[in-house]
Amino acid sequence: MAETQIKTSDQDSTTVGSEAAARGIDATQEKLRNYSAFDAQLTHQALNLQMFVRLLKWTKPYRFTLITSAILVLVSSAFALLQPIMQNRVIIDTILAPGSPQAQAAMADYGLIDITEWLMEALSLPGLAVAVGLYVMLFFVQSFIGIAQQLLLTSGSLKTLRDLRVELFASLERKPASFYDHVAVGRVMTRITSDVYMLITSFIQHAGDFVLFFMALLIMLNFAVDLTLVALLVIPISALATYLFRMAIKEIVRLIRDSVSSMNQYMQEDLMGIEVVQLSGREEQNFEEFQERNKENRKQEFRQINFDVLFEMVNMSLPSIATAAIIWYGGGKVIQEEITLGTMIVFTSYLNMMIAPVSALGQLFGTLFRSMASGERIFQALDWEERLYEPEEPVELPERLEGSIEFRDVNFSYLSSEEVLKNVSFKIEPGEKLAIVGPTGSGKSTLIRLLARFYDFDDDQIFIDGIDVNRIGSRELRERVGVVLQDFHIFSGTILDNISLNNPNITKERAIWAANVVNADPFIQGLSDGYDTELSERGHNLSQGQQQLLAFARVLAADAEILVLDEATSSIDTGTELIIQDALHKLTEGRTSIIIAHRLQTIQECDRILVLHHGEVKELGTHDELIDQKGIYYTLHELQFQDSTRAAELTQTTPEERARRRARWVELNTPNDDGPISDSGIPGGGLGGNNPIRPM
Repeated sequence: MAETQIKTSDQDSTTVGSEAAARGIDATQEKLRNYSAFDAQLTHQALNLQMFVRLLKWTKPYRFTLITSAILVLVSSAFALLQPIMQNRVIIDTILAPGSPQAQAAMADYGLIDITEWLMEALSLPGLAVAVGLYVMLFFVQSFIGIAQQLLLTSGSLKTLRDLRVELFASLERKPASFYDHVAVGRVMTRITSDVYMLITSFIQHAGDFVLFFMALLIMLNFAVDLTLVALLVIPISALATYLFRMAIKEIVRLIRDSVSSMNQYMQEDLMGIEVVQLSGREEQNFEEFQERNKENRKQEFRQINFDVLFEMVNMSLPSIATAAIIWYGGGKVIQEEITLGTMIVFTSYLNMMIAPVSALGQLFGTLFRSMASGERIFQALDWEERLYEPEEPVELPERLEGSIEFRDVNFSYLSSEEVLKNVSFKIEPGEKLAIVGPTGSGKSTLIRLLARFYDFDDDQIFIDGIDVNRIGSRELRERVGVVLQDFHIFSGTILDNISLNNPNITKERAIWAANVVNADPFIQGLSDGYDTELSERGHNLSQGQQQLLAFARVLAADAEILVLDEATSSIDTGTELIIQDALHKLTEGRTSIIIAHRLQTIQECDRILVLHHGEVKELGTHDELIDQKGIYYTLHELQFQDSTRAAELTQTTPEERARRRARWVELNTPNDDGPISDSGIPGGGLGGNNPIRPM
């Protein structure tokens, strides 16, 4: 980005100046931005309360559902706790093996004995039948409430997940092009998919466990404090094991998340460039590289599994140890008739309810580590302060632009110190067709990206109809500037969807009309379902030429006043190019047009031609004027259309140098049996068959 040089007009100087100054600060921050921090600044805390509170923001629309679910957790836990009392205090102590009256009176039954006796009298049924019936009823009520609670909790969490994912996706869509110039797409995708899911589910997975823990503890204390203390002896052991597990697993979880992110990134890059991979025969090499990443992930996953198994073995042994202690200590009290047999069995039942949450705590910490890492990644993406500048009070454009464009002393650089554009100035009149040519890296595509405001730049540099584009909202600007990029993107969907992009202002009739104008209708009608034909990912079931015709139809249907073609015919064969040339005449008629191309024959009919070299405007004029100047354009023209001898002279190559290069080609290719050496010194007739341009 260029150094900030703010120029403002006399009117609106305060407003424009403040906006420009603010953007100047952003420009400075942009140069200093550390993109490596996007993945590096992760603390991997087990529980970040601030992040948890922030997460609750997305649960507000569903708070009634989640609060109801929380209430049902309490009710379900209460019914779960009543079942052991019904089983042991009522069925065993009262009906099957009554203990001493003193022992029974000392232990609470929460009214279940009275309810059983009342039903026995009311229904005239045996006590065992009534008690078993009550026990079954408690079980089914608790199961029904538990199912309802899980459904409500799942519904609220999934809706929260949906909203968080949508906001994250919207935030990533609003990020400027500079963000994606430096951040790997695969890592961004991880945030939208698995990371979001891990964050939400980790907080609800063990929601009811700790409710049971505290309720069981209160009931046990109410039954017998000394027996409860015996049961609690294993809790510090479990807590210590959990702490040690947490410390051991912390770094492993971080490595797992990093390895998963690395695999996703590599897979995305490999599949996006699968044609290049296959053409260059890199399948085996790429497979081996992916295997290395996969092995690293597997290694860390096995490390975690080992710790999980060890931790589970420790926690599985704790209930047995505590049960043995209760049987030994409580059995003595049963013999002495201080407590009933049912009371002692109740303690063993509640013991599992108490230890289960503590045993699950280690796994919960593992889940929390993963989710906190996911949460940090998500909120880091949401909080990443990088956005395209938008004017506070955008200029209201007229219904139809005239289409004049002016670049005025434009200087621009990306994050490096080297400027891509240097004092670029030119003007395009309404309806004029301007061709921009120049060698690769001269800044042609950068001009287009600035005109469409994919990057920030200083005020008073680019104007449309005399209006500084920095004062135009980017969305409205892009509706007025139709761009056909060299890499035309096909979305999943039908042909019609890819022309209209689901714009409600583009009817099916208009889309078909646009396809007719650009000569795309014949090949579309030849497809199986015509305009309703489903296209594969990135349009692989269409040829390059057909994709370009769709690109023309798309921009024509949008009816932008300004048209930009960035290498739009570079991947098209000569026959298709002739079809497109006819479409271009119709497409550019009445529109200000900028055409970028290496193939000079596609731009000779433009009104003027601008030559860029090393980011500077070197020549500007008509085709005939530039040929007469015998400058850079003349050289480019000759290189494409004249023979190799003339091309060598234009590039100031000496006869000796040409002879040396020719001998070098012969030396390199003589051992091959692929065919005779052509005049160019290349087996099989040269790089392009009868191409007159030959390597020297």
